[in-house]
Amino acid sequence: MAWRQVATRDQVPAGTGFRVEVDGHPVAIWHTEGGEFYATDDTCTHAQASLSEGGLEGYLCICPRHGARFDVRTGAVRALPAVVPLRTYPVRVEGDAILIDWTD
Repeated sequence: MAWRQVATRDQVPAGTGFRVEVDGHPVAIWHTEGGEFYATDDTCTHAQASLSEGGLEGYLCICPRHGARFDVRTGAVRALPAVVPLRTYPVRVEGDAILIDWTD
């Protein structure tokens, strides 16, 4: 695994998403109300919108353009119009640092 720090805890308040770029690739870091962190591609597979600009309800991120919903734990589509799942990345937290496994 190639762990890379992408953000710090204070950059991602609970119940939100935060966009980062890793090697020019947009990634969303999600912080659930329960205190868990997840990472997915930040681009909606339906309409190319930035998912981190939408909302987070429980484990579902919501595309701000057409309302598609994805499970941030698995990337699975939970509401149309999207049909293609998101890529997800393993996350670990070390102190205040949020790291993702950036293995291609």
